[in-house]
Amino acid sequence: MWDYTPTVKEHFLNPRNVGDIPDADAVGEVGSLACGDALKLYLKLDDNKDKIVDAKFQTFGCASAIASSSALTEMVKGKTLDEALAISNQDIAEFLGGLPEEKMHCSVMGQEALEVAIAKYRGHEVAPHDHDHDHGPAYPDQEGTIVCKCFGITDVFLKKVIETNKLTTAEQVTHFTKAGGGCGGCIPRIKELIAEVMGKQESGEPRKRPEKLSNLKKMQMIQEVLERDIRPLLWADGGDLELIDIDGPKVQVAFRKACAGCASSGYTSRVVEQKLRDLVAEDIVVEEVAA
Repeated sequence: MWDYTPTVKEHFLNPRNVGDIPDADAVGEVGSLACGDALKLYLKLDDNKDKIVDAKFQTFGCASAIASSSALTEMVKGKTLDEALAISNQDIAEFLGGLPEEKMHCSVMGQEALEVAIAKYRGHEVAPHDHDHDHGPAYPDQEGTIVCKCFGITDVFLKKVIETNKLTTAEQVTHFTKAGGGCGGCIPRIKELIAEVMGKQESGEPRKRPEKLSNLKKMQMIQEVLERDIRPLLWADGGDLELIDIDGPKVQVAFRKACAGCASSGYTSRVVEQKLRDLVAEDIVVEEVAA
């Protein structure tokens, strides 16, 4: 039995904006009936084609799918298309007061339907949606190679969801995308994708610190090491950091989430510093700031 919030229950029992918009400016359709979840989103723009004045949906799915779709249509009204695109699946879940992790794929489906609708309105090429799902992509705006044949999920889509939601296990990926939740044959590939996103994929040769770097290249490498080697490790423990500034050898970072105010942040700073010295430049000094 799922533990739903009162807001989820309210949007499930009394969903807003159900139906279609015959003269919709944008329509996005994702998922498939064969796989248990499908969503068709309709958007109507104002006369200047600037803001969304109406949004409706038709969905096939569970209580979370209905509540997520209802929430999304409420969230996008009054927004420009760019503002709407900034809505993440986490934003949808937060609007509902949270979703069980096992149901987070419903919020992902809403975000994807929105992106498909806007992409098609703007004339971007989007593959035709397959209602019956013949093992083609479940999310037509996501190119790439299909990893999960049971649910039609591509590697491009999986890497996007893994990175956006900072997922670290195959089980989490299943909860957020359904990939791996059928026959399970794709789970080894899902683990590889997690490793690629987290920067843990083995390259075959040990990485070495360059002998000489321009200032621009040095700054680029600092950012790359933080994104590839440091932040995924912090995500795994519920933490994060933000690069604040680079001034010569001094690298200023601010710790976020579980790392913020942690008694071990001094030790973490030294770990970050040593990694940057190993891979970028031996004179780097990491300084924690409160910004």
